[in-house]
Amino acid sequence: MSLREKLRQQREANETSLDVFGIASNPFPSASQTSVHPHYPVPEDDDAESRILTFLREGHTDVLVVSGTQGVGKTNFLNHLENQVQDAMTEIDGYYVVRYMADPEPSFDGIVRTIFQELGVGHLRKIVHSLLDSGDPNSLLSQTVQSHDLQKALQALCDSSSGEEIFELCLEWLFGLRLLKSHRENLGVTFRLDTVESRTAVLRDYVRLSTKLGVLNGIFLMLDELEKHAGILGPRAVIRYLSALRAIIDALPDCLFLVIAITPDALRRYSSALPSLRSRFAHPLELKPLRQATEAQGLAEFYLDKARIVGKEKAARRLIINHEIEAAFKEAKRVAERRGDEGVRQRDFLNRLHDLAEAKIQTIG
Repeated sequence: MSLREKLRQQREANETSLDVFGIASNPFPSASQTSVHPHYPVPEDDDAESRILTFLREGHTDVLVVSGTQGVGKTNFLNHLENQVQDAMTEIDGYYVVRYMADPEPSFDGIVRTIFQELGVGHLRKIVHSLLDSGDPNSLLSQTVQSHDLQKALQALCDSSSGEEIFELCLEWLFGLRLLKSHRENLGVTFRLDTVESRTAVLRDYVRLSTKLGVLNGIFLMLDELEKHAGILGPRAVIRYLSALRAIIDALPDCLFLVIAITPDALRRYSSALPSLRSRFAHPLELKPLRQATEAQGLAEFYLDKARIVGKEKAARRLIINHEIEAAFKEAKRVAERRGDEGVRQRDFLNRLHDLAEAKIQTIG
């Protein structure tokens, strides 16, 4: 039998088994699938949304720390929060959402660069248009922007008729890329933004000017898996990174909503390593593992409900029945107790259900 025939046979078998259970695919995510799956509502959702509403109303910088052990759903929580904010942004203008999930770096450069990249050429063009509409851009720049190089660059943009090219050059300079002759001649800049301090200072001026001109109301910055730095970077590099994080919080006092996902152990170590972070990381939202069978049952039912195909609610068979869910939770709880955990991680429990569901789907097929 050829591979093509085997694929056709497998597809037909899967369609049959999925129709039997009234689903489109395996409803439970495996342990390796950390995104693009439903978010089970938790009380912490309301707490986070309340903080966001306060930020949108008052505009003061806030730091939301999402704490929890590996596998309890921090990334899923951030995904849900990001989707909710993106959806809400369709109702209001002037807000940007920046999600940063790169592997740990020895400096904070990547995050600052990502903020400039997310704002992009379009935001830079808005600044220039607003400066020109003010009637006296040079006076406004001198009063608001402390960086002389940023003043020169924005003045050059206001005076230039070069079109898109000069905007791209300015963005390259903001990224901290190598300073070339074209940057000096077209923008009038002298120094490269090659340190975290210089780039953070320019970002502060950039944001301050944007808010004064009314083209920026706020930035949502979401950092995931911050605990990785402690396991990969040395103590000195971690301190530098945390110091840069503190600096950007202090540099943007009125328009930053920072969301950080981190384990409780890393949160304690970071607070001890840099005590000035304790007040900024106070009152974290703690996501907890599953401790009761009723919690596990509710989580499983949620994923089963999400997976049912419209019009096929009356499936011939139920994919996972209640006693199987209970048995899976009890077994996961025994493993967690042997490991010394206080409860069952959602990721581990859902992975067990994923394997059980996959075995049933394959059997029917």
